[in-house]
Amino acid sequence: MEKKSIMLDKETQSNLTPVQVYDRLQEGNQRYVNSQLTDVSLDHLRADSTKGQFPQAIVLSCIDSRVVVEQVFDQALGDIFVARVAGNFVNTDIVASMEYACGVAGSKLIVVLGHEGCGAVKAACDNVELGNITSLLSNIMPSVDTIKQGAASPHDSSNTPFVNAVIDENVTQTMDQIRAMSPMLKDLEDNGQIQIKGGVYKLASGQVEWI
Repeated sequence: MEKKSIMLDKETQSNLTPVQVYDRLQEGNQRYVNSQLTDVSLDHLRADSTKGQFPQAIVLSCIDSRVVVEQVFDQALGDIFVARVAGNFVNTDIVASMEYACGVAGSKLIVVLGHEGCGAVKAACDNVELGNITSLLSNIMPSVDTIKQGAASPHDSSNTPFVNAVIDENVTQTMDQIRAMSPMLKDLEDNGQIQIKGGVYKLASGQVEWI
């Protein structure tokens, strides 16, 4: 296989549709699952990066060290923006970063990527109170409260199906919050210029299960 040595350029990025970018990330994830990551020429890519950047997508991920976003989607230097925060929720700064990615830099896809076994979600399920973590977890609590309404007890991290349901719900609510917090991004989505997708990364297989 020939090494990837050229970054995305403006013309290539502009000609990509949101559906094509989504397909590229899905295909990249399958290469990752099958341990067939693309070989890259980092020295050429670094040199190419001095000319600018035209990423095709922005991915919001948890900070979890087991979820290396570029590898999960088999993307190289310059291919995607990545925003990370424990629990993969949004706030004003993260939404603003997405607005920059899509509204200014031309990205075509927003991905909210949760993951199996999320420590932040487990802590929210357990109603942990510890320093600034308490404030952080408050962003996940609406998802916990939603799932509590129909889930069997116990409503804490000892109940794996409950935790998994909260992880999925947190991704879904985060996508809804992006649309609610950013008229710019909602308009871009409504006009077909971007898509907003959500998925959950499975630790053992490496598979992203799309929501």
